[in-house]
Amino acid sequence: METRSSAAAGPPLAGKVAVVTGAGRRGGIGAAICRALAVDGADILFTTWQPADRAIGLDDPDGPAALLSELRGLGGRAEELAVDLSRPEAPEAVLAAARERLGPPAILVNNAAWSTRDGYERLDAATLDAHYAVNLRATALLAVGFARGYEGGGGGRIVNLTSGQDRGPMPGELAYAATKGAIVAFTRTLAVEVGPKGITVNAVNPGPTDTGWMDDGLKRELLPRFPLGRLGRPEDAARLIAWLAGPDAGWVTGQLISSEGGFS
Repeated sequence: METRSSAAAGPPLAGKVAVVTGAGRRGGIGAAICRALAVDGADILFTTWQPADRAIGLDDPDGPAALLSELRGLGGRAEELAVDLSRPEAPEAVLAAARERLGPPAILVNNAAWSTRDGYERLDAATLDAHYAVNLRATALLAVGFARGYEGGGGGRIVNLTSGQDRGPMPGELAYAATKGAIVAFTRTLAVEVGPKGITVNAVNPGPTDTGWMDDGLKRELLPRFPLGRLGRPEDAARLIAWLAGPDAGWVTGQLISSEGGFS
């Protein structure tokens, strides 16, 4: 297992290439993950797909260019790739772009997600398929493609984002809950399969996080359920993910870790 003996060794992720999906909005978790990994020395390829952001009313037209400039300003290399992860060929294209532009990736963070309201009265095949394509299929194909291309040795990292479906119901979000919940089972099994290659695989549940989707009424409803006295911020999950991507987490794999300030 790789270790980091001292600060003199430099940033813990120096020389590592990371792929982060779903980082098109500056106020989102994906962008925060990119910043945290860049501060720790990683070179980053992040994916965006603004049509999806627009569809849910969270478009940030200048976000990708601004994040790209910000990451490069931190001293490392960074690249953006606009890609529709609902397409079956997209995962292979993402990994190929990372290799071509930055080098073989050692870190993969599956953050991109699709979410719409449904409920049992409205759920249909098209809704299920749309959620499956992004939330599960793209995550799974990116993860196995990453593992196949990883050359071995300690330091390979896969982190999948989930949303706490195992901790309670999510009424009105059946397709989202089902597809994100499946990521936990996938994570635990993949961790066993790719461990011999020196890759750890973990899932992170960031809990309710204020990334722009909450209205004031929902914020007032959720706030009393956080014993630490505030809502989750994108940086909270990003710090945990950066740690999981680094050498100090080399003995942590197959885990679902909640970073949600005691939310219950």
